Amino acid sequence: MRQDEIQQFLERYFRANECDIVETEDGYMTVQLTVAMDKELMNRPFYWHYIERTGGTPAPVKLTLITKQTEKTKTLHGEPLHFGSPRLHQIFQSAQRHGSYIRLYEKMDATSSVPLHPWLGINVKISYQCDRKKDTILSLGLHLITGMIVEQFHEKLQKLHLTPKIPDYCFTISPIIKPQSGMARLEQYMKKKIEQDDHTWAEKAMARWNEDLALLNHFYEEMEEKPECYHMEKQALEEQYKPKITISVINGGLFYLQPRS
Repeated sequence: MRQDEIQQFLERYFRANECDIVETEDGYMTVQLTVAMDKELMNRPFYWHYIERTGGTPAPVKLTLITKQTEKTKTLHGEPLHFGSPRLHQIFQSAQRHGSYIRLYEKMDATSSVPLHPWLGINVKISYQCDRKKDTILSLGLHLITGMIVEQFHEKLQKLHLTPKIPDYCFTISPIIKPQSGMARLEQYMKKKIEQDDHTWAEKAMARWNEDLALLNHFYEEMEEKPECYHMEKQALEEQYKPKITISVINGGLFYLQPRS
């Protein structure tokens, strides 16, 4: 998912959760939350406790989210969203809790038998973290017959008409690769992809870590026995600078699609 695709994701997320899209234009959208989604996202437990105790009329929040800087959004009162922003991270977590796994079929108007091939699809967040942080979204699809792996699988699914019920005259092909084995294949694919990334960010973080560690050691160099605060500061530097990469699954599912050349 790229920055310019965030708004598409938000529209699907809110519609799936029965929220009204009040306004949507390039770079921003305004959505009227339901009571359930207000409780999910807005962190107003005392307000909802009061409303429920008194029987008052609930007033869920109307939320304006800015996904891109344009001439109009420069003067718009709303909440900017970008990768790494707390609100977008919160929405990703919500989507993961409520829609972590689905099974969908490609819908078509068939008049004779059409085979649908099984695909395992996942959306994952890869976080590169040191004293700075960068998140990227990777969408992968694994064909459970041939083992072929494609990227931007989510974008490909968006172009199709999918349904939770198998269409008439269609039948599914049994997978040769089981989903559990498929997940292992996707994990290996991601690890190899990460290994091939440019890791100068980690080298620069290590350099900054060594510089600050040298300053810390210089400050305490005359002490034969280092005090507890020295060890605490040293540990804090490691936690701050040590490069790490984490992979977390946002959601996934099985998708039965007609074969394509």
